[in-house]
Amino acid sequence: MAWLILAFMSAALLGCYDSFKKEALKGNAVLPVLFLNTLFSSLIFLPFIVLSATTDTLDGSMFQVASGGWEQHKYIVLKALIVLSSWVLGYFGMKHLPLTIVGPINATRPVMVLVGALLVFGERLNLWQWAGVLLAVMSFLMLSHSGKKEGIDFKRDHWIWMIVGAAALGAVSGLYDKYLMASPADGGIGLDRMMVQSWYNIYQCFMMLAMLLLLWWPKHKETTPFHWQWSIIGVSIFLSTADFLYFYSLSLPDAMISIVSMIRRGSVVVSFLFGAMFFHEKNLKAKAVDLALVLLGMVFLAIGSA
Repeated sequence: MAWLILAFMSAALLGCYDSFKKEALKGNAVLPVLFLNTLFSSLIFLPFIVLSATTDTLDGSMFQVASGGWEQHKYIVLKALIVLSSWVLGYFGMKHLPLTIVGPINATRPVMVLVGALLVFGERLNLWQWAGVLLAVMSFLMLSHSGKKEGIDFKRDHWIWMIVGAAALGAVSGLYDKYLMASPADGGIGLDRMMVQSWYNIYQCFMMLAMLLLLWWPKHKETTPFHWQWSIIGVSIFLSTADFLYFYSLSLPDAMISIVSMIRRGSVVVSFLFGAMFFHEKNLKAKAVDLALVLLGMVFLAIGSA
């Protein structure tokens, strides 16, 4: 069950990533922070790309990056577009909303994956999975009630809709990951996990550089200023390590994407604790009930997907 241990480790690191991201965005310009995150993540993986292409040092190791042409890279470019779109929405929403609200919304991604599989692939949900979906919907409605106590209207607050959009695109990315790394015999294209993780970070960095120069720089004196925070580096380190463990767990025999995805969303527990202890967010008792419903829904989904 090594893949399960890796999934839990990935979840813990992902919770730290969300918490450091919240700190990095406090009173800060969003696009420069996101660009630096993609830049540092790219720098983490660049040595693996170079060493794999020019030496045999990493041959046969878990860090080896497979080579490939445009036939493979075009799929990775699309992956970068999906993830970056999710991040842009998520970063803006995260900046303006409490972490204890953002976390539970993000935790509903496995439900979105199931609904996507239902709509796109025609899959049928069993009773356990339907129960998980209903609990997630209930938790969202209760979270909406909790948000009203802090002046957040879920129907009209565009930051909430950005977080929901980010979660939906994250679910699309999860389904796409399965397609990218599944073998052709299982209906995928069988890309190397390190190739996907390394290169999608590189492509995102160039995409963000273009956005920075075209959208932020011309008006940077009129908008929220950028200031350096060391937590920005922490964001890249925690995310890169969490994703590495995630992709590695999926590459192991018997690993189940449905279970791994749900365990990863357990990161909400870590980010919730950070929101309570370090950001001193409000209305925690009601949000804790909402969070418990989300987690219970994830357990039901895990049972139904096993």
